[in-house]
Amino acid sequence: MEAQYGLIGKNIEYSFSRNYFNKKFKDAEDSKSIYTNFDLSHISQFTEILNQHNNIKGLNVTIPYKQSIIPYLDSLSKKAKKIGAVNTIRITKNGNLKGYNTDWYGFYHSLKPLLNNKIHKKALILGTGGASKAIEYALQKLNILYLFVSRQEQEGVITYANLTPQIIQEYTIIINTTPLGTFPDTDQYPPIPYSYISKNHIAYDLIYNPEKTVFLHQAEQQGAIISNGYGMLVLQAEKAWKIWNKAFSKD
Repeated sequence: MEAQYGLIGKNIEYSFSRNYFNKKFKDAEDSKSIYTNFDLSHISQFTEILNQHNNIKGLNVTIPYKQSIIPYLDSLSKKAKKIGAVNTIRITKNGNLKGYNTDWYGFYHSLKPLLNNKIHKKALILGTGGASKAIEYALQKLNILYLFVSRQEQEGVITYANLTPQIIQEYTIIINTTPLGTFPDTDQYPPIPYSYISKNHIAYDLIYNPEKTVFLHQAEQQGAIISNGYGMLVLQAEKAWKIWNKAFSKD
């Protein structure tokens, strides 16, 4: 029987994962596995996917379902539980669904080579959605202080309107976890005071399509080191591959 893998998300036709994993199967000479996009208008449709495909072995989860998928799972890895978001699911031999988070791993290992420990001690996380949870966890692991920025004022979060020049100058890592700027809406960008970004900054965008968002372009114009989300994406995908193939020693 063909083994089914796939991506759970919304408006994901552009997604990297399908081509990436189908190439992995081809390179491994695995003709019995296939990776498909499952584009859901609402997370409640997830049960229909499971009912229609009884040969699913593994899934990835993307925006906007990294948190809302959790009630549908039987168990979570320790890290996924701590992060509070899931981007990888493994279906166990007895049919249980176990959730993992590999986003934090991808972000951690793609950001670390860019860091100068003397300069990069504080980070702004733009956005408070499911993707931001893994970023928060990775920054904790890197001993980097952070501040959340969002449109809505809430506890532990400041608004874009409250971003002062001093905050921008002090927080030398700026990470966009929002979908602002994603294809096809490539003219959008987070409303931050870009003129206060300097050569001491790292601007990191989780978006990978387009390759250079307006956010990254504006930061680059100010001399910042920039990175899109492609490196993170590849690293988290490799980690997911290992989880599906059980070639991992710990969570």
